[in-house]
Amino acid sequence: MTDGVASPQYRLDDGVAVLTLDDGRANAISLDVLDQLHGALDRAEAEARAVVIAGREGRFCAGFDLAAMTENSDSMRTLVIAGARFLMRLYGHPQPTVAACTGHALAAGALVLLACDTRVGADGAYKVGLNEVAIGMALPVFAVELARDRLSPTELTAATMQARIYDPAGAVTAGYLDRAAPAGAVREEAVAAARRLAEVRTGAYARTKVMARGAVIERILATLEDDMAWVTGPAA
Repeated sequence: MTDGVASPQYRLDDGVAVLTLDDGRANAISLDVLDQLHGALDRAEAEARAVVIAGREGRFCAGFDLAAMTENSDSMRTLVIAGARFLMRLYGHPQPTVAACTGHALAAGALVLLACDTRVGADGAYKVGLNEVAIGMALPVFAVELARDRLSPTELTAATMQARIYDPAGAVTAGYLDRAAPAGAVREEAVAAARRLAEVRTGAYARTKVMARGAVIERILATLEDDMAWVTGPAA
């Protein structure tokens, strides 16, 4: 989490919708950012065949907006519930989704990686992982389920309960990333990967994603309010 609030930028690149987070700071996620991200996915469904989510050099996303997370319990829960709904939408988005991990991806930033279909990470000295337990915040069900689905089973305990943080090479081994690329080429490689995936028949891709993930998404959304009723903020 951080006090910087990102404003997503949208561009259409030959059938690929590229969503870029860049607030000049750490690319935090606020309610306003979530609204903009939903709007970007709406637009992508109307005019694109695949989606790329990228940060700027050195920063992908450092999680939910710190001000909202520490203001009070209601503010924290409102933001995390809204964030979970976005993550579940991204996880089940009918088009191929590719993350260009350009730098630090912590907490909700790491969850965005887990929710994307393909994850290309930049080489470099940055951190990836779920640090919630380390700052006194238990992981909610949606975070655990994303980790269970996407991370290596041998890393699940360390990555969740033990809040292990990884460098890019470790993040590939753990399952946060699928592969690494030179830092200066990570966006281009992510867009190229999205363009290749866009050649797959859209209906078949979307239907298969529903079959693979739909039951988990439905269960998480149905129990989200109850799950969040007991979740406390950082260091509580």
